Amino acid sequence: MQTEIVRRIWSAILARLARHPGRAFGTLGAVALLMLAGWASAKKVGLDPGEAAAITGGPNDADPDGEGALGATDPSTRLPDLPPFLKAVDSSGAISRRPQIRTTIPQRAPVDIIKYQVQQGDTLFGIADKFGLKPETLLWGNIDLLQDNPHSLRPGQELNILPVDGTYYEWNQGDGLNAVAAFFGVSPQDIIDWPGNHLPQDIDPANPGIDPDTGLVIPGGRRQFVTWSAPRITRANPAVARLAGPGACGSVSDGPIGEGFFIWPTTATNLSGTPFTSYHPGIDIAGSTANAIYASASGVVVYAGWSDYGYGLMVVIDHGDGWQTLYGHMNTVDVACGQAVFQGNVIGGVGSTGNSTGAHLHFEMQHDLYGKVNPFEFVSP
Repeated sequence: MQTEIVRRIWSAILARLARHPGRAFGTLGAVALLMLAGWASAKKVGLDPGEAAAITGGPNDADPDGEGALGATDPSTRLPDLPPFLKAVDSSGAISRRPQIRTTIPQRAPVDIIKYQVQQGDTLFGIADKFGLKPETLLWGNIDLLQDNPHSLRPGQELNILPVDGTYYEWNQGDGLNAVAAFFGVSPQDIIDWPGNHLPQDIDPANPGIDPDTGLVIPGGRRQFVTWSAPRITRANPAVARLAGPGACGSVSDGPIGEGFFIWPTTATNLSGTPFTSYHPGIDIAGSTANAIYASASGVVVYAGWSDYGYGLMVVIDHGDGWQTLYGHMNTVDVACGQAVFQGNVIGGVGSTGNSTGAHLHFEMQHDLYGKVNPFEFVSP
């Protein structure tokens, strides 16, 4: 039986070689190896030379030319042809697996305060977005440095970056957790449970024994903002702005009244990263140094010069109809106190004076009835 199977295999091999002579040389080497292996196997199991020759296809007494099983192919024992080779499949559109050289270890959520050095061009909103925090968290975490004023941000400052939205509080002698928690609108347990505060669970909220000047993260805490924005300055009493800085005006004579509508105050049309908020009562419009700044409506200049509130070089125009517009961080001031200006007049150039990290125009609108409003609700580029 084994002899018959081997003969059929040899027949199939020879038949393939006959149809593909170009492959003969490579296949003949394999045939020679098979013949040698067959001869060795025959010797091991004790087959006589005739049987061995029949298996290996070599010469023997009955078939001296060695053509027995190899020379003639019996159609009844011929194996079916192998299927044709398939073309390579195009895998360019397949999803491949990227090699991963290093094991990725999931990062744990931070629990401690880290430090960040302010870079040129940074904004409060940009830094907050970088660390996944709300902008007010940056202000509340840096009250001594920023004093709740986004325009106090300067390159080189080192900010506290809280690990979670909330507030930061430095402990004072005589404080109690109950009072501190109530001030920031959280529970004492919220403060105790934050792992970065390292407070024991059995601490007494009334007498916690926390060392003075210990910094605590108040997760979810909130408080009121300190207001540093410029006051309402009218043409009837411009001297009210004397506390704002040396740009305050004395007496101002009457002048033009606003048109009842406003125009965009500069050439650039996109924001630089700080929109209108309760603690930033204006918009910051991007621009290049010395870009023209226009009077948004007609009126009288009631402040022109340096502001100690962080606005740098600043111009304030009273429009005589309850409205006031403010232009801050200017590079140059091209108007003077008491000067009448008309809508579209150039009043100065864009700059980065005062508390600023890059050239832009800080623009505010204020009304006697509504207070400080979002300029986007009244003017568009």
